[in-house]
Amino acid sequence: MSLIRRALAAASLAAVSMIGPAQAGATLDGVRSRGTLSCGVNTGVAGFSQPDSQGVWRGLDADLCRAIAAAALGDASKVRFLPLSGQQRFPALQSGEVDVLVRQTTATMGRDTALGLRSVGINFYDGQGFMVRKDAGVSRAAQLDGATVCVQQGSTTEGNLADWYRAANIRITPVLFERIDQVATAFSSGRCDALTTDASQIAAVRSSFPNPGDFIVLPDRISKEPLGPMVRRDDQEWFDVVRWTLNALIEAEELGITSANVEARRAQDSSPTVRRLLGADPSLAQGAKLSPSWAYDAIRAVGNYGELFERNVGKSTPLGMERGPNALWTAGGLMYAWPLR
Repeated sequence: MSLIRRALAAASLAAVSMIGPAQAGATLDGVRSRGTLSCGVNTGVAGFSQPDSQGVWRGLDADLCRAIAAAALGDASKVRFLPLSGQQRFPALQSGEVDVLVRQTTATMGRDTALGLRSVGINFYDGQGFMVRKDAGVSRAAQLDGATVCVQQGSTTEGNLADWYRAANIRITPVLFERIDQVATAFSSGRCDALTTDASQIAAVRSSFPNPGDFIVLPDRISKEPLGPMVRRDDQEWFDVVRWTLNALIEAEELGITSANVEARRAQDSSPTVRRLLGADPSLAQGAKLSPSWAYDAIRAVGNYGELFERNVGKSTPLGMERGPNALWTAGGLMYAWPLR
């Protein structure tokens, strides 16, 4: 080895030896300093994020916010929910007004590369569909030629609609609104022939109508909409906290760990996988700058992913949704926890 190469190798080794354990990122430090997680959610979509009659936010997304708070702070109640419109959501995250966005937001390449944000994972696999009045005599989307369609402005649904009707060579007149509740009101009052958005939101909107049976959801899906939380790109440690909290909820369902049995499983289960998840092995928590009980706290507070789904949007709820692609991979779905090891 030449003298120059020896010098470079020595310098590299010295640099590596000076690197200590990574410090907690600015976002996690900020959350802990103020003692509250600021979570951006939708302005009110049944089953995902909507305040109940007591002002308590309920839904699949709201529960994920609570799980993140439990993992970061040890207390699922320490969440400030900030309702955001489609146009407000990204600026609020970019500016630091919210720590995480859990707002039925589709993961796309453009959002990952152009906004200074990062999609963390998927908590709901969705697709864009259409709703019409039952008496309209429409059974497929291709029959909407010449129709007016209510759609939310500034969302992926607006772009998907334009791509679809141009490719299908039919005439559609979009009628744009800022918020999904405005889209729903306009459609129900007859301003549009159809409503389009993600199928999950269609189910939520339909369930809110006085007579849901007067409306039908067409079987067509015109897009892939993988929905999940987003964080700022500049804080890898916080990205890890949110990503692995979501994975912990999915892993818990895979292992049969629920909010009801998590304490017993933590005390009695000798499985290495369960012990790693529930904190008997603290090495994973140390790497993420979290308490050893981070996943245990999250699962105890909100349950596993399956519990979140069934409680908020499942068959026994007004939305009545099947698991479909949101079932575990072992049941034919797409939900698959990355290994916690």
